[in-house]
Amino acid sequence: MQTLKNTVWWITGASSGIGKSMCLYLLKQGAKVVLSSRNEESLMQVVKEANVDTNQYLILPLDLENLSSPSELVNSVVQKFGKIDYLINNGGISQRSVASETDLAVDRKIMETNYFGTVILTKAVLPIMIVQQQGHIAAVSSVVGKFGFPLRSAYSASKHALHGFFESLRAENTKNNIKVSLIIPGRINTMVSNNALVGNGNAYGLLDEGQAKSMSPEVAAPIIIHALLKGKKEILVGGKELLMVHIRRWLPRLFYYLSTKVSAK
Repeated sequence: MQTLKNTVWWITGASSGIGKSMCLYLLKQGAKVVLSSRNEESLMQVVKEANVDTNQYLILPLDLENLSSPSELVNSVVQKFGKIDYLINNGGISQRSVASETDLAVDRKIMETNYFGTVILTKAVLPIMIVQQQGHIAAVSSVVGKFGFPLRSAYSASKHALHGFFESLRAENTKNNIKVSLIIPGRINTMVSNNALVGNGNAYGLLDEGQAKSMSPEVAAPIIIHALLKGKKEILVGGKELLMVHIRRWLPRLFYYLSTKVSAK
């Protein structure tokens, strides 16, 4: 696709799931991609799978929970590619535990990773886009960023926070020609439930039944990218579970009933 040629995309959570699939799609379309996650070895496997020249990608490992020296990371990107067209804040961690049985340390960890890590990186990139007078920043939220849901109290809270921050950021930066999008996946067949935290901070370690039957990240990735290219402010991607977003808006009493009956796994 010609519109992707030589555009520069920085994607966090790039080692698996939606992030990985977005990176592979973009690289194959000729975009330049900065791949970030905690696992450098997994990032190397992604670019190996893409089979592209080294001048087309940059691997920048980072830990969103403990993000230090973000300006140095930004400088590395600009030094290699000269600009940043898209920042896709995809990295994060989910939850599978009821609030009453979740250690406060888990709430803090999820908020530090999903919200503060994302905000720190965004604030480091923002000045570059203001100078450029163009750019596009996106945050991957969730349907539970639109409403609360069982076993997701901290996760849902972190995603709600992203909506508030990025909607404010959009309003502030229209004058700088910077677009802001919220990507709202439903159930996508990734490792997100396996890696989710339970109440004591351990990994849940299981694939949710609903996720196992859901849309693949390979299908979701191009849907998201094409919606970003169109400048959409909210991008819903997934299956029938997305109906809950519309039910919550138009039929709240039905939503309140269903939210206690629908399987949270």
